[in-house]
Amino acid sequence: MSVRRLPERYLTPVDLADLLGVPVETVYQWRRKHVGPRGFRVGRHLRYDPEDVRAWVAGQMEEAA
Repeated sequence: MSVRRLPERYLTPVDLADLLGVPVETVYQWRRKHVGPRGFRVGRHLRYDPEDVRAWVAGQMEEAA
């Protein structure tokens, strides 16, 4: 199994969708419903910290176990 490394830079919603293999609209729905990884705004642009994404994915894996 190939492990994808997270980039060192902040992720855009498109980056996050591509990384997780979901439609970008799903990322925006998670944000509206407060169920996805924590995001933040830089002006009008939405960004995600790779460490927050890693922690969120780890939490999802624990819940599924």
